[in-house]
Amino acid sequence: MSLAELVATPLGWLLRGRRADPSRSVQFADELAGAGILTVSSTSFDDGAAIARKHSGVGRGQNVSPELHWSGMPEGTRQVLVIIEDPDVPLALPVVHTIALVDPAGDPDGDFGDATSGSLREGALTVGNLRVQYVPAFRDRVGYQGPRPLPGHGVHHYGFHVYALDTVLDADALAGLDALLPQAAGHVLAAGVLTGWQRG
Repeated sequence: MSLAELVATPLGWLLRGRRADPSRSVQFADELAGAGILTVSSTSFDDGAAIARKHSGVGRGQNVSPELHWSGMPEGTRQVLVIIEDPDVPLALPVVHTIALVDPAGDPDGDFGDATSGSLREGALTVGNLRVQYVPAFRDRVGYQGPRPLPGHGVHHYGFHVYALDTVLDADALAGLDALLPQAAGHVLAAGVLTGWQRG
């Protein structure tokens, strides 16, 4: 544990009873509702299992994005939206760590196995990856921002939400999640989520 984590631990203990309103999770956003179901998985961690520390954010880990795979992508998918969210923060709203818009056409390394599935390699959610555009997330941060539970606060769950869109959103025109939601409304063909956890 780093010195910064040690210093923050008493605050985490103090706030253990506080969690964000779960109904405000993107999982329940009407704008992101879709008829289809995507199956989201990872070779980095199993659904409901612990996320390795190397996938943690700066100051806690190496901030390396985990591998993600999704299947069940409907015909007509033009873009894939990935949102990483922590609903266990001691704030009024869940914290969105990452908002990424991914080209579903794949790349030269063959991330996509066929027309109905896709993936991102471990470490692929970087600002230099031309397959990915970013919408500003919490505190206007772009790119992958890994788990960073408040030390002493207990277990935080992290949802890796994946959406198949029938349109192409322009990340440069979106200032954040509030701007993205109305643009995505009516364009979600299918959705799925993979959940992991880390202990603060």
